[in-house]
Amino acid sequence: MTRNGWPNKPIANWRPEQPAPRRNTHAVKTSKQARRDAKELFRACRVNGLLDEPKVLQVVQQVIAAKPRGYFAILNHFQRLVKLDLDRRTARVESAVPLDEPQQASIRTNLARRYGDGLVFAFTQNPGLIGGLRVQIASDVFDGSVAARLAALETSF
Repeated sequence: MTRNGWPNKPIANWRPEQPAPRRNTHAVKTSKQARRDAKELFRACRVNGLLDEPKVLQVVQQVIAAKPRGYFAILNHFQRLVKLDLDRRTARVESAVPLDEPQQASIRTNLARRYGDGLVFAFTQNPGLIGGLRVQIASDVFDGSVAARLAALETSF
């Protein structure tokens, strides 16, 4: 034995402690080739910069029918790309009171000017906002509500 407690010679049956096997809590790791294939399919489904839903369905059916190597990983990544694109093209507008048609049209034109055509709008009423609007497009959030201003004021004290 040495001074720090470790043996000078290795012990014949000694093995370092094995960590507990890790469970796979995440999705299947996608290979680079599967990601490339999914991106290529995704680009093929775009028409004038927008996703074409019939083409998406057709591509999925063709991949399932052909069953190329790693098709499950290709479809998983393709699904992820489609979901991200849909999130990018969905505007969720919350207001404390119901918005009339001219107000909704004004919001539509202003957001279309900023984000381009092809946005899908979802107008909802949320009395918890007290007043103002909250707009979410993908990860962009514009919160002009009274509730957000009160929360910011509260944290400043």
